[in-house]
Amino acid sequence: MLIDDYVTELRRSLSGPYGPKHDMVVEARDSLVDCAEAYEAEGLRRADAERRAVEEFGPVQEVAPGYQEELTASAGRRLGLLLFVSVPATVLAWGLVWNFAPADPVVWESRPSWFMPASRLLDVIQLVTGLYGGLALLALGRGARWIPKARLVTRSLGLAVWLMLPLTSLLGLMLSQGWYVSASMGLSLPVVLANLMTYACAGLQLYCATRCVRLTRRA
Repeated sequence: MLIDDYVTELRRSLSGPYGPKHDMVVEARDSLVDCAEAYEAEGLRRADAERRAVEEFGPVQEVAPGYQEELTASAGRRLGLLLFVSVPATVLAWGLVWNFAPADPVVWESRPSWFMPASRLLDVIQLVTGLYGGLALLALGRGARWIPKARLVTRSLGLAVWLMLPLTSLLGLMLSQGWYVSASMGLSLPVVLANLMTYACAGLQLYCATRCVRLTRRA
């Protein structure tokens, strides 16, 4: 097998974030080309030199799992960083909305008894998720040497987002669309911006989480 064929097969066997995957394939190709050029300098024909370089590099079936493990960890690091940054940012944005664009005082005083417990529960879920994202980012980075199965961390992140988003969406809908929130507040610019930010972050989190779960199914 020549280098181009080998690299094509390696690329097709891998799945993960485009940037890290591209870098890995390019690095593998560069290593093969350097090895082939060394054999060619010793007198081998180019085709024979490439075949020997590919043979020494190892079959794709043996090389790909190591690359795939790193791609899976990379996807987990991206999701962990996203959660660590976006979840606190969303909480901060809504905190500013409630403080600087509050509901009508009369309506606020008549809020239902479940409002504050639901609000606190939403804060706790988001805080725990953001914190877990930070811990997972650390574990898949500096702590990777102590974690034999990085794919388990990546998968748990994806599943955590799948669980977190429906809960936070339901709680957020209850808190923001109830009869106790004034119509003027719901149409104000801060609320619109906070909603846009929330939906954008949620969509990106869901995309990254789905990719993490899909990658970790490739045992």
